[in-house]
Amino acid sequence: MLFKDILGLDYIKRHLTTTVDHGRVAHAQLFIGPEGSGTLPIAIAYAQYLLCTNTDGENENGNTACNLKCKSLSHPDLHFAFPVSNSDKVKSHAVSDLFIEEWRQFVKEQPYGNLFDWYRLVGIEKKQGQIGVDEAQDIVKKLSLKSYEGGYKVMLIWMAEKMNTAAANKLLKLIEEPPEKTVLILIAEEEEQIINTILSRCQVLHFPPLAESVIAQALEKNGVERSEALSIAQEANGNYNKALDLLNKDSEDLVFEQWFVQWVRSAFKAKGNKGAVHELVLWSDELSKTGREVQKQFLNYCITVMRQALLLNYNTSSLVYLKMHKVNFDLKKFAPFVHENNILEIVEEIEKAIYHVERNGNAKVIFTDLSIKLTRLLHVKAA
Repeated sequence: MLFKDILGLDYIKRHLTTTVDHGRVAHAQLFIGPEGSGTLPIAIAYAQYLLCTNTDGENENGNTACNLKCKSLSHPDLHFAFPVSNSDKVKSHAVSDLFIEEWRQFVKEQPYGNLFDWYRLVGIEKKQGQIGVDEAQDIVKKLSLKSYEGGYKVMLIWMAEKMNTAAANKLLKLIEEPPEKTVLILIAEEEEQIINTILSRCQVLHFPPLAESVIAQALEKNGVERSEALSIAQEANGNYNKALDLLNKDSEDLVFEQWFVQWVRSAFKAKGNKGAVHELVLWSDELSKTGREVQKQFLNYCITVMRQALLLNYNTSSLVYLKMHKVNFDLKKFAPFVHENNILEIVEEIEKAIYHVERNGNAKVIFTDLSIKLTRLLHVKAA
């Protein structure tokens, strides 16, 4: 993967190539960035720059055979770890090596893809993947061996916040004192979910969301009209993966919007209305049948809508990027019901629901309880 093919982030590219050129490569690095910001493709390009003794800043003038192996993700000194779970293909002790062909396909087709895209590809979208202790044992074993080609060994751990405590504890010594010329690159979206003992041992590099202009230009190169490209780029809010989903009408947000509209409409009607309460119970039942990753994504989407509605209510429309595609739902008309007297409680209740979903609570109970609370909160009067 070439640095020049990755969207924006020029100063990060320069920083990474400079560390290699000047021999200042940190042995444990943590790339933190929101979904769709390019952390994974940058990490792969950086690994290629390390492994192939490239000197042009663009990964093209180094070892040709090495570059080809990195491009196909088959370099023997480039290793990957990522969240997995038992599936129809892997019945027990799931580890990344058992999904390496799917991983190569994922990186080739969706380098800016998110965790749910990955879960869908390997058929575990109704489960919660993790980087477990079996994976940690594999990582320690791989990195204890000598480099196959005599140079660096690089381990990329994607979505490192999905590492469980047992795995993290097993990797602590390795992260603190890895073998010579061994580089671990952890990639994550949520810094606060990385345990402090791991965080303190890594050099942290923060990635910003991509600029609207960068996303718009990329879409135009793919044949999108400028006006549409600008509109999609604004709605994507720095997330190139979301921009592509919106372009292909494949965004999860389009489904989430339908669920959200049905939810709040029933909540508005439910005060003193038994029929509407029954609608909320049925809605909760339907949502409970989806996978837990989908449920968490939907709840995070709800938080986004509530915050965007609050901004509209307080006349800061320049900060509003969300667009509702359902023609008979106007966010401006909904906005007055989200205000200083209920926004904190609304967000708090949704975050509690995310917490309980993550811990395998009964989804129907969680969503029914949240729906009843939302009914009360949406009827709270503004000051």
